[in-house]
Amino acid sequence: MKIGMAGAGLLGRLLALQLARAGHEVHVFDPAADAQARGAAGWTAAGMLSPVSELECADADVFALGVRSLALWPGILAGLEVPVEFSREGSLLVAHRGDEGAARRVIGLLEEKMGALDSRLRGNDGKRAGHDGDRAGNCGVARANDAIRRIEPEQLRELEPSIRGPAHAWFIPGEGRIHTVQAMQALAAGARGVQWHWSRTISAAHPGALQAGDGTHAFDHVFDVRGTGARPQLPVRGVRGEIFWLQAPGLELKRPVRLLHPRHRVYLVPRAPDLVVVGASEIESEDRSPVSLRSTVELLAAAHSVVPELAEARIVHSETNLRPALPDNLPVLQSQPGLTRINGLFRHGWLIAPALVERALQELPP
Repeated sequence: MKIGMAGAGLLGRLLALQLARAGHEVHVFDPAADAQARGAAGWTAAGMLSPVSELECADADVFALGVRSLALWPGILAGLEVPVEFSREGSLLVAHRGDEGAARRVIGLLEEKMGALDSRLRGNDGKRAGHDGDRAGNCGVARANDAIRRIEPEQLRELEPSIRGPAHAWFIPGEGRIHTVQAMQALAAGARGVQWHWSRTISAAHPGALQAGDGTHAFDHVFDVRGTGARPQLPVRGVRGEIFWLQAPGLELKRPVRLLHPRHRVYLVPRAPDLVVVGASEIESEDRSPVSLRSTVELLAAAHSVVPELAEARIVHSETNLRPALPDNLPVLQSQPGLTRINGLFRHGWLIAPALVERALQELPP
């Protein structure tokens, strides 16, 4: 088929890669100047692949999509010519002494949701039931009784010697991380045969047609993955997020770490050889201006409280972007003859995108 796509962010690149490999003629339109222009939210994300941790602000479908995506990422990356940093060594939740109440509320919520999911995935004989259950079990993160493991301080030091501030910690096996900048570049480079139409804004997507400034372009099928650009056809809004890249030569950190704090979410995600991504604010604003003083102080002070060695790290990059979110902060996939819309990935983009793409392509006419 001749496929038209509005949007060259993470979803657009994944879709273009898969569709081109399947033999379709793919045209991608995006307002960015070129494949390296960092306008899409996917560029800014830290790349945590944490379906259990994200249950704090997600539902069962996001969890299932995240588990499935964890299984899909290795195969996607293996087929790319450009290497992408990816690992699945688990993740950590940590809390300081005095913040036990806030931490226990989060852990309790995660355990409650995991327990409900575990019950749904079991048949009457106590075995895993159904296709989704098999997928979840194979990823090693779906069982409620081993998904979140409380660990003692000495166990935390064995896993991550550089973490010295927090008094409480929980380990979540099976979760992972991906280098988002490398992946965005590799996905575009790997989508051979795709026709990229840069500096082209799509004003509307209809079944079999994309409306651009120079008129209407006809296709056999259209994918609308424009994020906030999909307004007014979808009630999507932008949620401001800010991150920092710290360079810390010699720092030993292997896993994503989330600090359970009473007022804000803070995470640290390592990137080889010596970078740590610290984020992320979550502000109901579509302001794209540089990172604020408040976010700088709060996020970096929190990061230093988890890893004291970061005191001598260098701030090499800061970035602001808008996460596309729908009113319920959950993703949507709408499919009809000639048109597929995917939007509202919010803070779960890298976690769920491969499985959403798989689901969308399964609904595509042969």
